[in-house]
Amino acid sequence: MKDLQWWQKTVVYQVYPKSFLDTTGSGQGDIPGITRKLDYLKTLGVGAIWLTPVYSSPMVDNGYDIADYTAIDPSYGTMADMEELIAAAKKRDIRIVMDLVYNHTSDKHAWFIESKSSRDNSKADWYIWRDAKPDGSAPTNWRSIFGGSAWTWCEERQQYYLHTFAAAQPDLNWENPAVRQALYAAANFWLDKGVGGFRIDAIVYIKKPAVFADGEPDSSDGMVNVHSMIANTPGILDFLQEFRREVFDGHDIFTVAEANGVGPEELKDWVGEQGAFDMLFEFSHVNLEFPDGEIWCRGTGWKPELIPELKRSLTASQLATAENGWYPVFFENHDQLRCVRHFFPDDADPQVTAKAIATLLFTLRGTPFIYEGQELGMDNVAWGSIADYDDISSQGQYELALAEGRSESDALRLVHRYSRDNARTPMQWTRGRQAGFTEGQPWLPVHEDYARCCVESEAEDEDSVLSFYRRISRLRREGAAAQVLQQGSYEEVLTEREDVYAFRRRWGGQEVLTVVNFTGKETVYAAELPEEARVIIETQPDSKRGKLRPYEAVCYLGRTARKEGQGQ
Repeated sequence: MKDLQWWQKTVVYQVYPKSFLDTTGSGQGDIPGITRKLDYLKTLGVGAIWLTPVYSSPMVDNGYDIADYTAIDPSYGTMADMEELIAAAKKRDIRIVMDLVYNHTSDKHAWFIESKSSRDNSKADWYIWRDAKPDGSAPTNWRSIFGGSAWTWCEERQQYYLHTFAAAQPDLNWENPAVRQALYAAANFWLDKGVGGFRIDAIVYIKKPAVFADGEPDSSDGMVNVHSMIANTPGILDFLQEFRREVFDGHDIFTVAEANGVGPEELKDWVGEQGAFDMLFEFSHVNLEFPDGEIWCRGTGWKPELIPELKRSLTASQLATAENGWYPVFFENHDQLRCVRHFFPDDADPQVTAKAIATLLFTLRGTPFIYEGQELGMDNVAWGSIADYDDISSQGQYELALAEGRSESDALRLVHRYSRDNARTPMQWTRGRQAGFTEGQPWLPVHEDYARCCVESEAEDEDSVLSFYRRISRLRREGAAAQVLQQGSYEEVLTEREDVYAFRRRWGGQEVLTVVNFTGKETVYAAELPEEARVIIETQPDSKRGKLRPYEAVCYLGRTARKEGQGQ
């Protein structure tokens, strides 16, 4: 095996800047707030910070509707603030990773304003335009990710434009070489600023089918989810390989793509030495509640029957990147519910389950990605009305649930579980006013549990989730188990068990065994421990060999019975 790159050995922390730290009293976070907390992030072993978009934006989708790829939105600060963050992070050996949103722009982007002005301007084909059907209706029956038609009528051109997401996010036409070159130039602008990599948003949608046709309706609205019609269209990898050549190659950075719908069996074409990216977020393990597509009113909720599916999904991803590529290990992001609710029943103690997930995060093979607040065990919220929710997808899914015959209370219950706002409430720093996030009125309410679940409180408690994250992060990057956890092979054991997830990591004659109980019941297990095994991390004190308490996780380090080659 080749020597690991810096980004394979470090921890990545995702910051949602709007909710991280407000230094001005505006009620929303800003770039100087991130700079101010770099030393805190260093205590978690963070070597890279992924920022969700801070570019100029009307904020219809909280920055994922970009109006200028090379400008900072004034609500976040200035370009000088951004340059200071990059420099201050570098002094602490932390790289700043930018979010590239290249499937679409804002409808306020200068490119779109020109494109929609006529059918014969210089950017007329920079977006995807189609004539109406003979009856004047939309070109296809595709439903956008956020609900409603994926097509919006433009009076100026007397045509419809396609938007995979909101109407304010028109899709770019990647078939046009000039569009691709403009996007590559924007990415290279940030490389010149000294950023350490890119997360690439919604990349599976950039290639559209040659023929736009209606799909089989999947709901009573007569529409079909656009994802099923355009995601991962053949030919997309040609675009992505060009992207790699024009931007990524020759730079000491890492790239990680969001690729919902790309399965483990396809990873070999997307990552690795011949792939387009270094890593790829695939969502099989976080989409288990949506076997037929992400329609919230058809979600199954978490149930014990999903535990074996979770195990299979994680193992498939581990094996798919065992010899080629690298896996970004994650259980939360800005689009997901909090992991303490995602993978456990509602009556489970989040302070206990948060540590169980952390154990997986740091002992699976790959680079751990921590999402803002995950290291505190932050929980979902449950606000009283759909009007309380800012998330555009929550509003669309709520309306779809009503159209499907659900009651208002039932539709709101679904929003409570699946809303993206669960992950977007302000970061909880102190026990003081507004959790130390702002001196003003926060853009989203602070979670009511902030006095207990905050950095100030948890830093004082050796048994807290935060303290556990700091310990297990140190375990992965230094000490006796570090090489095993960074480079070791992966083998699932106890595959027949429907309650326990267990796996071995082996390297250089050493072995780490991780066992996690995903249920609220005590259980026994018969996994063979490594020779001279000792506990190196446990989520509950005084763990017993061969036994697990509810939601308990434990890791053992010892010698493996057979000498592993250095490629294992």
